[in-house]
Amino acid sequence: MPGDTFSSLVMPVHRAGYPFIAAFAGVSVVLFLIWAPLGWIGLGLTVWCYYFFRDPVRVTPARAGLVVSPADGVVSGAGPAVPPEELGLGNAPRNRVSIFMDVFNCHVNRAPVAGTVARIAYRPGRFVNAALDKASEDNERNGLVLALGDGREVGVVQIAGLVARRILCEVSEGDALETGARFGMIRFGSRLDVYLPEDVAALVAVGQTMVAGESVIADLASDEPARAGRAQ
Repeated sequence: MPGDTFSSLVMPVHRAGYPFIAAFAGVSVVLFLIWAPLGWIGLGLTVWCYYFFRDPVRVTPARAGLVVSPADGVVSGAGPAVPPEELGLGNAPRNRVSIFMDVFNCHVNRAPVAGTVARIAYRPGRFVNAALDKASEDNERNGLVLALGDGREVGVVQIAGLVARRILCEVSEGDALETGARFGMIRFGSRLDVYLPEDVAALVAVGQTMVAGESVIADLASDEPARAGRAQ
C-alpha cells in the first residue's frame, strides 16, 4: 500500500533531534550555494540525522512480568555481572543483558518493565567503545532503578560510547513507567545494560537483534534457564 510505504519512510522525530536536523539543513543550504555536489552531501547527512532521531511507534507485549529490550541494537552480552555501585542493588552478581546501539539504530530508550523510578544515578566517565565489556565500568553512564510491584528491582543503565557525548534522561525519581514507555535517549552510538532481579535468567543470546519496547529479554514469572543461541 502506498500509505504504508510513506509511513515507513516518514516517522516521528524525537524533540532532541530538532536542533541537529535544523543545523544540518542550514549547512546544506550554504553548501549548495558554494558548490552543488557539497550540498548533496550535506543533504544526505541531513537525512541521516533525521533518521537517527526517529521515534517510531512500537507495540509492547502486554503480559505482566515480561521484560523487554530498552534499546534497538544487538545483544553484546548476556550473563552475570555486579551492578554499578551507585544503583544500590548490592554486590551480588545479577544476570545482565547488554544491548549495543550503532549510529544507524533508533536511539530512543524504553522502560524494560513496569515500575516506579526508585533511583536515578549519574556518573561521569570515559568514552571508550560501548561494544567493549569494560564500557560498563569506565564510561559515562546514567542508571535507573525500577521498583516493581512485588518488591523486586530492575536496573537499567544508559552508557555513553565512543561517539556518544550526551545522555538524556527524561524521567524523575517517583515517576511510574509502563513497560515500553520512553524514558530518554543517547546521542550518536551507545549501549544499555539491564540488570535483572536475582534468579531471573536472560532469554536472549549474544548476537541477537533487539527492537526497543518489543523484543522480550526475560520473564519475571518464569523459571526457564538462560537460553543459548547459534549463528546460522
